[in-house]
Amino acid sequence: VGEPAHTARRLRFASGAEVFLRDATVASVILHTRPTPFAPRGVDLRAWLPGTSDDATLDEIAKGVHARPRFGGPYAYFAREERFVRCRFEGRWSEPGHLVELAVTLAEPGRACQPDDDFCGTCGDLLVRADGVDGVDGVDVDATVDALTAARDAQLLREGRSVVPLADLRLLHSSGLMERVESHLECTSCRRTTCLTLYRDAPPTCVHLTFDAAMRRPLEAIPPVEQWGDAARIAAAADAMRYVDHHPGSWFLAEHESGWYLQSRYSRGPMVDGSCLIRLEASEVEGYRTGGREYLTLLARQIDESRPWTDESPFGRRHLALADEPGAASLRARFEEAIANHRWIAQQRQAQHRRLAPPG
Repeated sequence: VGEPAHTARRLRFASGAEVFLRDATVASVILHTRPTPFAPRGVDLRAWLPGTSDDATLDEIAKGVHARPRFGGPYAYFAREERFVRCRFEGRWSEPGHLVELAVTLAEPGRACQPDDDFCGTCGDLLVRADGVDGVDGVDVDATVDALTAARDAQLLREGRSVVPLADLRLLHSSGLMERVESHLECTSCRRTTCLTLYRDAPPTCVHLTFDAAMRRPLEAIPPVEQWGDAARIAAAADAMRYVDHHPGSWFLAEHESGWYLQSRYSRGPMVDGSCLIRLEASEVEGYRTGGREYLTLLARQIDESRPWTDESPFGRRHLALADEPGAASLRARFEEAIANHRWIAQQRQAQHRRLAPPG
């Protein structure tokens, strides 16, 4: 699995238990409480965890393991002596009859990929290995990019922002302008992020990470497309929305042939924030040209004070996330692409790359 590779093995038992191994070490044991193709009955949880049953609620499991539940990703889990007891429910965990499986695992749910994710039928087999063809081992880059692209187009994977788009990966790598070029794609089934990385001076890698771990990876700033794109890519960039400016925590401004667009942050209370994306009217464009960033900060305050999540707000009625005008969804997607590499998390990852980069 992956490159650099580790070996994954799954052992299934008629009792309803599965044992998962990584590099010959037991990494997880899963107890299925419902029938499976290899276990028509499922386990009897009472034999494994006294005081519980296959219909156990989360509270009943908590009493059985003598620990309080935590939550990570799609799971509720318990920490026990450097191990984790992971629960999966289909339905309310507070009501009996919804428990699907109980697992003991070395990897903390939500903070590390789970051993059974190695067998994900959606993203587990997308890496294509060269296997010595033309003297090359490891990742077959062209075939892997094609496989990932097909899965993305089939909506099995979601392409991440704030990284190199998959379509640009090989062009940027061939330019030699970046030390490492990386694309991220999140699996719609297991929620892992596949990180395909091409290095200037090292073999390519393909690893699976949690979303949070993927977002913490260092990120280089992408050079202007004119320095690395072919004619078609440069032409496409000319039609794209262009980042112009932003004020941290307040607003983003982008420009397109169809107009100027402002995304303004608002607060609905101490625990809920949102953002309102509008196309600037002619008077607002003129206000920006004469008043600069200070004008946009004032406009963002007016948007916030108008309560843009309500029908009464004049700005809320212009919000492109709610508009049914033709092309609104495309404009929202283009705006997100334009500002992706200027968001806080992207800037932090770029700063991390600069700290890690060797001198010179």
